[in-house]
Amino acid sequence: MTDWIAAYDPIAWWARLDPARIALVDDARDVPHSYAALDAMADAWHAHLARLGVTAGDRVAVLAGNRVEHVTLLIACWRAGAMLVPLNWRLAAAELGPVLANATPRVLAGEGRFRALAESACASAGIAPHWHDLDADAVPVVTNASPPPRATVDDDAGYLVLYTSGSTGTPKGVVLPRRQWLANAVATIAGWQLAASDVAPVTTPLFHTGGWHVVATPLWHAGGRVILFDGWNAAQLPDALARHRCTIAFGVPTQLQLLLEQPSWGCPLPDLRLLLSGGAPCPDPVIARLAAAGLTYRQGYGLTECGPNCFATTDARAAVDPQCVGQPVPLLQARLVNEHGTELHEPDAPGELQLRGPQRFREYLFDEARTREALADGGWLRTGDLAMRDVHGMYRICGRRKELFISGGENVYPGEVENALLALPELREVAVIGVPDDRWGEVGCAFVVPRVPERFDAAAFTQAARSRLAGYKVPRAVRVVDALPRLVSGKIDRVALRAWWERERA
Repeated sequence: MTDWIAAYDPIAWWARLDPARIALVDDARDVPHSYAALDAMADAWHAHLARLGVTAGDRVAVLAGNRVEHVTLLIACWRAGAMLVPLNWRLAAAELGPVLANATPRVLAGEGRFRALAESACASAGIAPHWHDLDADAVPVVTNASPPPRATVDDDAGYLVLYTSGSTGTPKGVVLPRRQWLANAVATIAGWQLAASDVAPVTTPLFHTGGWHVVATPLWHAGGRVILFDGWNAAQLPDALARHRCTIAFGVPTQLQLLLEQPSWGCPLPDLRLLLSGGAPCPDPVIARLAAAGLTYRQGYGLTECGPNCFATTDARAAVDPQCVGQPVPLLQARLVNEHGTELHEPDAPGELQLRGPQRFREYLFDEARTREALADGGWLRTGDLAMRDVHGMYRICGRRKELFISGGENVYPGEVENALLALPELREVAVIGVPDDRWGEVGCAFVVPRVPERFDAAAFTQAARSRLAGYKVPRAVRVVDALPRLVSGKIDRVALRAWWERERA
């Protein structure tokens, strides 16, 4: 395999071409960092990691919020041939221990507030990596000394390990190779027409692929600017988007809905040319409100194991068909297969979406069995998502294959049902799962978050649902909840919903 991608380093390239160009702004501290500054800090970290014995193939873990050291450590690992492992600081020690046992990092850099969590998790994992406190210890000093030589690795060498949220079991360490960074960046720039003038916020935690690859790494390839936030704050974000003159923003549907409910949402956003959503289909009422505010919206699709920016559409198509994700981005191939693995060619036939291309992950870290299970013959990734393709080759996501249920012989897609129900004004949120039924095999159970709980009428809700949905799609059971459980990515935690239903049923 060639190694021309392995030598690719967008931060160093822009540092040479336009050193003073701003690459990153730390919003909490209001500190801008130029490409030259990031390049120098990454070299300092590279030298520090070399002194600690980090070599090609090693893992360097980070247990911290969104801060500039996360970024410079990623670049340093790239230069050392090592892999950065951002850790989920929301996990309990008992949950984090198995992740650390799998990753076995040589170095663990973290914030002081997470020191006790790190020590407990490392003890349970039986490992003792070098601890670097990002608050108490001195950050490596930038010097004029030459940094260590770049590692000699190939294009398939891993540079980042992201652990999945674990909604379907034990978290898996997704190893992303160097080819993925470049392929996703090039494809995203083409599909979303990114430019060096673009400015985008990153509010998603950096232990999630959305934090790194939806806008950040593509923008650094293009020479753009990233505004780094240490967390999502719906009340403050509209003003921040205006203050930083952001041109592009990304959010999962829940976040967009929360934004629309903020009093500050009405502030002018003349620079915001594109609003993107992913993680789940965005409800039509939310899209309609965004359009009414004069914003251009596009639905995206991706996953940790591929992309994550896998499809692209146009503003014109998105305006008339906002649920369409479009066609595969450059370099990526897509196909649909039935339950027997046979490729589907007829239009509008739902099937499992499979993807293939340089954006695809390399493997699950130290887990050959799960890696084989995820890949079909020919290198196709089994996404587990259902999609349809129209006569023009445009795709629409139907939902997770495991979420689909069959009621009286008819396929029911929870996402479709949820979208229809969210048009009802009395609902704030809703999630639907399939549950066993003696007569129909399975029926829908709706977990609803009413806007005014004390006024919610389940019978009236069911009657209204029947006016919008075929009878077999209407949920037969309704459960009122204060809030829906969610994963770190913002997606609905359907495993938790099913556990609620089973506890209630017991």
